[in-house]
Amino acid sequence: MKLTVARGELVEALMAVSRGLSSRSTLPILSGILVSASQEGAVTLQSTDLEVSVRRSLPLVSVERKGTIVVPGKLFTEIVRSLPEAAVTLSLEGESLSVSCLQSSFAVRTLPADDFPKFPRVEPEKSISLPASRITEIIRHVSKAVSRDETRPVLTGVLLSVEGQTVRMVSTDSYRLAVKESIIEEGSLEDIQAIVPGKVMEEVARLAPESEEITLGVNENQAVFTFGTTEFVARRIEGTFPNYRQLIPKETETTVDVPREDALAAVKRVSLLAQHNTPLRLTVNTEDQTLSLSATTQDVGDASEDLMAKVEGPDVEIAFNHAFLLDGLLAAEGDSVRISIVSPLKPGVITSSGDEGFLYLLMPVRLG
Repeated sequence: MKLTVARGELVEALMAVSRGLSSRSTLPILSGILVSASQEGAVTLQSTDLEVSVRRSLPLVSVERKGTIVVPGKLFTEIVRSLPEAAVTLSLEGESLSVSCLQSSFAVRTLPADDFPKFPRVEPEKSISLPASRITEIIRHVSKAVSRDETRPVLTGVLLSVEGQTVRMVSTDSYRLAVKESIIEEGSLEDIQAIVPGKVMEEVARLAPESEEITLGVNENQAVFTFGTTEFVARRIEGTFPNYRQLIPKETETTVDVPREDALAAVKRVSLLAQHNTPLRLTVNTEDQTLSLSATTQDVGDASEDLMAKVEGPDVEIAFNHAFLLDGLLAAEGDSVRISIVSPLKPGVITSSGDEGFLYLLMPVRLG
């Protein structure tokens, strides 16, 4: 195999496929990237960890000799990223891949291509196509609430629901819940309900250029995202997603409307003294129309800050995990946010003045 490609094009492709690399030492082949070149100039890069598979085609490549090899993914990516912006030549010499660019040259041992898993063929039963900017926006709102606890696989996923013209994504780690709905006015959509790995959603949002369109297809076991020359295939997560609708309070006792940027800045400051999982205390005063934030860490110190707010309902005091509260404020949009409280022992809800389709529910921390 011998080919020449622009360094920038190769780096961009490697950054995409490296998302599918496995860190499992028991199967070294999964830490590699499969590079395939045909005589017609078609070059593809592939990676897989057996749960997620990524494939990227490279345009405008000069192929002198066709061939297929597997290179150590992380090392190969670091080598190419370190090269100057010029043409990169890849040439297989025996069992080593020669990487050369201007005055730089490397030789990297390859792995047997026959051992690399075949890329999964997905025949979607249902599919939708949306602007990447729209999908990225929805994912950004819910990604923080995805669980990282692998012992409850269903919570590591995002519930994707398409009903009529409404696209909805929901995530929860059992301590907080994020819901984002978006109305798609153009075209008609097929109804879809699937739990997709949260990490795949995040990677798609990170990699897809906003100017492109993302096509999402699902069948009984898999979901596939396609944009440009990149294809992400992931196993759907099996199981039943929690009935999130019954968690959302039907009634509210106290509402607090506060400028979002002011709330963000205050929470960041007061959180400096909310150490060792110390909760952040919110005290709502209707008479003064204030929201007071405070935190105390034993043997360290305390902090407090008052914010002018529009308060309706009785006075209340409630506490939240400061990092979770900050995530909710960051995910919201618009000039102001509303914090709705039923009681100190029931979840609080954050909504946004600029986005009726967003909701962030947060479990309280018991006050001592």
